[in-house]
Amino acid sequence: MHQRIRPWLIKKFALPSDVILELPRITIIGQLHVYIENHKGLAVFTDNELKLKTTKGYIQIKGSSFVLKMMLPEEILLEGKISDVKFISN
Repeated sequence: MHQRIRPWLIKKFALPSDVILELPRITIIGQLHVYIENHKGLAVFTDNELKLKTTKGYIQIKGSSFVLKMMLPEEILLEGKISDVKFISN
């Protein structure tokens, strides 16, 4: 039933699908910045790896010289040299 209601809500109320479907929104600026919204928490953070929980699994970002520039309950801004972004399913 939820699978039929969600598309209707998205269409009827012009809501962003990432919000209704609880999907993360990832904005990457070059190889320097990654801004992630709608995550479910920090799983791993080192100077060369960031791993965030999502409703469908994890987002893993690899690189070097990582610095968390901002961290809010559902938003994060990572700075460093990004080399890989991977989705890991549950």
